[in-house]
Amino acid sequence: MATLSHDLAIEILRGLSVKDLLRFQCVSKLWCSSINDSYFIKLHLSDSLKTNTNHSLILRKSGYDFVSVNYDSPKTTQRLNHPLGEQKKPVKILGSCNGLLALIDDDNRIFLWNPSTRKSQVLPSTEIDFSSASSFFPRSTYYGFGYDPISDDYKLVRMVQLHGNNKRYLHSEAKVYSLRSNCWRRIKDFCFYLILHRKFGILANNALHWMVFKTPQSWKQNLVGFDLGTEEFRFLELPDLCLDKLFCYDIKAMGGYNCLTATFRDSNDVVAEVWIMKEYGVKESWVKLISWNQPHLLSCFPSVVVVPLAFSKNGDKVLFSSDV
Repeated sequence: MATLSHDLAIEILRGLSVKDLLRFQCVSKLWCSSINDSYFIKLHLSDSLKTNTNHSLILRKSGYDFVSVNYDSPKTTQRLNHPLGEQKKPVKILGSCNGLLALIDDDNRIFLWNPSTRKSQVLPSTEIDFSSASSFFPRSTYYGFGYDPISDDYKLVRMVQLHGNNKRYLHSEAKVYSLRSNCWRRIKDFCFYLILHRKFGILANNALHWMVFKTPQSWKQNLVGFDLGTEEFRFLELPDLCLDKLFCYDIKAMGGYNCLTATFRDSNDVVAEVWIMKEYGVKESWVKLISWNQPHLLSCFPSVVVVPLAFSKNGDKVLFSSDV
């Protein structure tokens, strides 16, 4: 009876889904060790990114339930069991990268979770370096999770800012967790102002991105990026929008690019525009992807936000959600 060579078996296995790979681990000790080898894992991930396969959209439901949605069949969903699923405690997503999710619960415990393999890891805790008197003031906390290909390391960024009276900012700090070293460390403070709610950074072009304010009194939001390699912040150019109109912004990552949604009122319509950042460097280059009118949402503006969720597999469709 003819048998497959090990090299040929690996070539076949690298094209399979993670679900199938988990089943085939029990074929032999050799297959099990090969599938769990770090080189094979990177090879399989690289193939999935190049061929746009093994992709799914993960959504949070009812505060503690998670479902996986097929990109091209939104009605096809699968319930996922996350590390705290049986406890029915609220869990928030801080970021996602290469199939890994960073989660946080109400006790501020942070987990890294792989929904495909069902493996998870609890991150070590780290204190916020504020004085005890500062506990009386409100805080805003931003997180971001991503992968740095230069150091081959997954990193979680946490930015905390303390708010005083009359829009004064009393204190701020930024820390980075490294999965490779399994520890937190303090990095250089940031020179912008966070909005008063918890929000996670958007990963694109090996950097994390947030919408922030340059000054405490500013009404205009700006886009800031954190380079996961150099661990430095910088402001990025936004697309050429009509600045005399009231905008609602939302930033996402689509197909590896920064994707900005601008919703604004124009005469008797609510207009939504979606922009894609095609170039990332000294000066950013934005291309308008789509623009459409939504007169039925006029009474809801400016509370309405249109959010792009994902491209279809062949790239000719965009899945949106509308929060009113």
